Amino acid sequence: MYEAHPSPALSECFRRTPYQGVAPERAEFLFVGLDANYAADIEQSPIFPSLLRYHEDGPAFWRESGVHHPFLLPAYSGDGRRYHLSFAKIGFRADHADRVSFVELLHLPTVGRSRLQARDLDRTHLHRLREAIFAGAAKYIFVSAGVLRLMGKTGAFAELDAAPVSSGGLRIVFRDRCRTVFLHLHLSNYGKFEAQLRAEAKAIAELLQCGAG
Repeated sequence: MYEAHPSPALSECFRRTPYQGVAPERAEFLFVGLDANYAADIEQSPIFPSLLRYHEDGPAFWRESGVHHPFLLPAYSGDGRRYHLSFAKIGFRADHADRVSFVELLHLPTVGRSRLQARDLDRTHLHRLREAIFAGAAKYIFVSAGVLRLMGKTGAFAELDAAPVSSGGLRIVFRDRCRTVFLHLHLSNYGKFEAQLRAEAKAIAELLQCGAG
């Protein structure tokens, strides 16, 4: 169950590009979320023009602005900022922009608190996500526990049913010769999860360094 965001402009962005950053099929680092949630009045925010520009071309926005997401611009202090601050601490830079994609299980932007179920998800979008994970360019795919549970309920990701195996600060739920799917803490966590977040960020940064150059 979810409430679609009322902004026609934002919804149109997702209709054209139901992901953020590079296309998920082309990304080396693929971060999978539940839904892209925005404040109901986001159109009144001073960052809204930047948000639309970001959704049109995430890598270009990153290179031009120096931040990977408009929620990190000085004029914004609302929900979603913590997630992107945590991501920024990993060490991705603007010159990595063409290697990173964020994609959600739900293909539409939302408002308010969502309680997604498998029947809420679009089968065409799920098929594209499956292809991106198992047949795309991604070497490293990251899912949180909530994302993994919902993926399992769809029946479209049977390969991810195995129990996670700890490895180098991260937990692996799938690996073949081309790619690894990691279970990680949602980047909005804080407090008692801080030590684990730091350990996982360090491990992801090491993966980034392994692929440098």
